[in-house]
Amino acid sequence: MVNTFRSLANPNYRLWFCGAVISNIGGWLQRTAQDWLVIAELSDKNASAVGLVVFLQFAPQIFLLPITGWTADRMNRRKLLLITQTLMAFLALLLGLLVLSGNVALWQVCLCALGLGCVAAFDAPARHAFVSDLVSEKALSNAVGLNAVSFNSARLIGPAIAGVLIALVGSGWVFIINFVSFLPLLVALILMKPRLAITAESNMDRRPNLSNFLDGFRYIGRHGEMTVICIMSFLICCFGMNFSVYLSSMTVHVFEGQSDQYGLLLSMMAIGSITGAIVTASRKSSPSFYSMIYVAGFYALSCFAVALSPTFWSFAVLLICLGLGTQLFTTSTASFMQLATAKIYRGRVMSVVLAIAIGGTALGGPIMGFVADQFGARAAIALCGISGVLAVGIGACYYHRSANKPAK
Repeated sequence: MVNTFRSLANPNYRLWFCGAVISNIGGWLQRTAQDWLVIAELSDKNASAVGLVVFLQFAPQIFLLPITGWTADRMNRRKLLLITQTLMAFLALLLGLLVLSGNVALWQVCLCALGLGCVAAFDAPARHAFVSDLVSEKALSNAVGLNAVSFNSARLIGPAIAGVLIALVGSGWVFIINFVSFLPLLVALILMKPRLAITAESNMDRRPNLSNFLDGFRYIGRHGEMTVICIMSFLICCFGMNFSVYLSSMTVHVFEGQSDQYGLLLSMMAIGSITGAIVTASRKSSPSFYSMIYVAGFYALSCFAVALSPTFWSFAVLLICLGLGTQLFTTSTASFMQLATAKIYRGRVMSVVLAIAIGGTALGGPIMGFVADQFGARAAIALCGISGVLAVGIGACYYHRSANKPAK
C-alpha cells in the first residue's frame, strides 16, 4: 500500500493531488447537475439532448488540436493551468447564475458547455504533461495512477452528493459550489515550485504551425503499438465514455428514477473506476500492450452483462465491473503513451491521445443519444460492448502479426 501512494512523498505533487481532489469533486457535481438539468428539466426526457451537450463540451478537443498540444509544450504549464482553471471557474459561476435566475434555456447550457470544452481542450494536455514537471520519470506511472484515483474518488463522491443537493437546493447552487471548488487547486498552483522540464525549446519553431500539429501524429505513426492503442482507445471512448447518456436514459426511462438514483449509478460505476486506478498506481512497471488487449476484453464483457441486467440493483452492482474495465484501459493507455514518448514530444502526443479519447466521446454522444431514444438505453450499452469487441480484435490481430513477424 505504501508503494501505491509513493508519489505523495513529493511536496509539490502532494499539493497538486490535494487541490485536484477538491476540484474534481466540484467538477463531478457540475457534470451530474448539468446532465440532469438537460434531461429532466430542459428537454422532454430526451437522451439526444444530453448527447448534444456532450458533443459540444468535448468536440473542441478535436478542432483545437493544432494548438493545444503545442501550447502545452511551449508555455509554462503552471501558468497555463492557472489561466484555464480560472476560466473554468468563471463558466461554472455563469451557469449557476443563469439557473438561479429562473430563465435558463437549453441553448444557454449548450453555449456554456461549448465554452467549457474550448477551455478544457487547453487544460487537459497541460494537466497530463504537468505531472512530469512534478515527479521523476521513475515515479511517473505511479503519479498518473494516483491522478486517476483522485479523479475517480471524486467521481464516487460527487454524483452521490449532487443527486441529493439537486433535490434539496436545485442545480443552480450545485454549479456555484463547483465554482468555489476551484479555489484550492488555484492556491496549490500558486504555492508549488515545479521541477520544470528541460526541453529543446530553443532549437524549435515557437509558432503553432501545421508542422507542430503533425508532430504528435508523426511520432505515434512511427510506433505501431502506439497507433493501435489509439485506435482501440477511440473505439472504447467513442461509446463507453458516454455513460452520462445511457445512465441518465436508464434512470428516467427504464427505472423511472430521480436525480438521487442517477447520482447513485454514477457513484457505483466510480467504485470500479477507483479500483482500476489503484491497480494501475500499484504496478511497479508500465502496462504492456498484451495486457491491454485483455483489459479491453473485460470491458466488452462488462458492457454486455450490464445491458442484460434485469433489475436496478443488479444493474448498479455490475456497473462496478464496467467502471473497472473502462478505467483500467484508459489509465493504462495514458501511462503507456507517456512512458513510450520522448519528453520533448509528450505534450503533443498526449494532446493527440486526449483528442482521440475526448473527441471520440464527443462524436459518440449524439450517436448514443439517438440509439437510446430509438432503440432503448440497453441497446446503447450493448453498442459499447460491440465497440470493445472490435478493439480486442484489432489489438489481437496486430499482436499476432508482430509476434510472428520474422526478425531482420
